[in-house]
Amino acid sequence: MDRIDSPRTRLLPATSEGVAEAARLLRGGGLVAFPTETVYGLGARAADGHAVARIFEAKGRPSFNPLIVHVADPGEAEALAETGPEARALMEAFWPGPLALVLPLRAGAPVADLVTAGLPTVALRAPAHPLAQALIAAAGPLAAPSANPSGRVSPTAPSHVLAGLGGRIEAVLDGGPCPVGVESTIVAPDGADGMRLLRAGGLPAETIEAVLGRPLIADTDPARIVAPGQMESHYAPRGRLRLGAMAAEPGEILLGFGAVAGDLSLSPSGDLREAAANLFAALHRLDAEGAERIAVAPVPDHGLGRAINDRLRRAAAPRP
Repeated sequence: MDRIDSPRTRLLPATSEGVAEAARLLRGGGLVAFPTETVYGLGARAADGHAVARIFEAKGRPSFNPLIVHVADPGEAEALAETGPEARALMEAFWPGPLALVLPLRAGAPVADLVTAGLPTVALRAPAHPLAQALIAAAGPLAAPSANPSGRVSPTAPSHVLAGLGGRIEAVLDGGPCPVGVESTIVAPDGADGMRLLRAGGLPAETIEAVLGRPLIADTDPARIVAPGQMESHYAPRGRLRLGAMAAEPGEILLGFGAVAGDLSLSPSGDLREAAANLFAALHRLDAEGAERIAVAPVPDHGLGRAINDRLRRAAAPRP
């Protein structure tokens, strides 16, 4: 199928035909905003790295945070992540609903590296809105942050989405106003200690604690960044990075971009979407190959390039 590249935002009706068209757009690499019970999400197929890169581009997101993957049910979650007894108990109690779980990513799971921001975990939730459920059933798991420009108020109606993202995305599936109106609560297993609260949201902590039979652990460590709504988490390879390199020095591996070919390239054609989609996979590959010194070609500092450079600067920052 031809990939979608020129958005013209359409408002799709809350009908089977509207859902089918939204799914078709998603399968072609498009972005579709859809209603959940919390806020409108900006969806791309979770396995499609290029489409996920377009999410960051459309939102003007300054850096690559992890995204929540919206799934149909616990069975679909089990295909993507490793679950334990407490996670399964919370799924059974609160899914579909406004609860996201950050769980270890299953080996070989069809989730783009950009969704997890290079982390070994993935945030999952099953939304309760019937249109969201129908869309996921038709298109598969969807990576979806809130459907608004980065830093702006989260959208709870189609008009909010169109005001912020009109012309940047393919369509909005019109489900009317969202009933909850605040983002999902996010929790994560913390070994034998129980569950850690990563973000307060639409499901009260006390309700979760009643099912667990013990308190949630407050997350106060700024270094523990594994989910949306927290400070940046940055993946740094073991090798040292030198940025803005036009050529490799002795002992370096060159990570290229555009005309700077390199030993490995983020995008030989200089496509920022391709570079964003390839960024974490490239860093992981260099780690696996034991690269100790990595030279990185210049990446234009506009559009998605700002997010790529933000992540590279963090990866290259001095370490203790």
